[in-house]
Amino acid sequence: MIDSFRLNGRRALITGSVRGIGLALARGLAQAGAHVVLNGRDAERAQGACALLRDEGLDVDYSVFDVTDHVAVATAIDGLEECLGPIDILINNAGLQHRQALQDVSANDWHRLMSTNLDGVFNVSQAVARHMIARRHGKIINIGSVQSELARRSIAPYAASKGAVRMLTRGMCADWAGLGLQINALAPGYFQTELNQALVNDPAFCEWLLQRTPAGRWGNVEELCGAAVFLASSASNFVNGQTLFVDGGLTSVV
Repeated sequence: MIDSFRLNGRRALITGSVRGIGLALARGLAQAGAHVVLNGRDAERAQGACALLRDEGLDVDYSVFDVTDHVAVATAIDGLEECLGPIDILINNAGLQHRQALQDVSANDWHRLMSTNLDGVFNVSQAVARHMIARRHGKIINIGSVQSELARRSIAPYAASKGAVRMLTRGMCADWAGLGLQINALAPGYFQTELNQALVNDPAFCEWLLQRTPAGRWGNVEELCGAAVFLASSASNFVNGQTLFVDGGLTSVV
């Protein structure tokens, strides 16, 4: 049974993986035996993250493309499939946050966030799934959030995008499960990352979070890796269309 959690011989593409949660997931999947392809928009940062993990003895490459560019994504995926080989696992992690009262959010900021958080998931998933479907095998993991389930003041666009990712995950399951794919979402709670730095630095928010979360603390990004490896491995072959919350119990209580 333990071997069913290993990822040896599998290739995983993780978008937005040059820092934060994406980089932690890349390290976790590589430690489980996968060949991981990092992704970001900045070539220098992608190269640096790749060098970091290689120095740890991990099997990684990188690919630079913008998940919001539908044509560029398709070209990049086709190139990876041709040059490196089949993509067995996709983790859609690239995402943005925008904190502002909803009445003050500009149309440009709304579309910028949706373009990355939602359109990016569609763009990369479709490009990768076309190859997976031909092989009748593949794992797609979309990174959601506790905001896939719960709203909070000042982040309505982000919550809307992550709620949509949860439903898109179910839609992908409806269309692709019968073609051999497993598509699930991983929904982190509050983790100490660059994206959440403003909250980490806010004593009032930290106090609220510690009281609101049954585990009584922030999450560490490494604590997402076990769930990701499970969803990426053959251990989850009959798990489809689900959202796994890794949140210290936050969405389980009132």
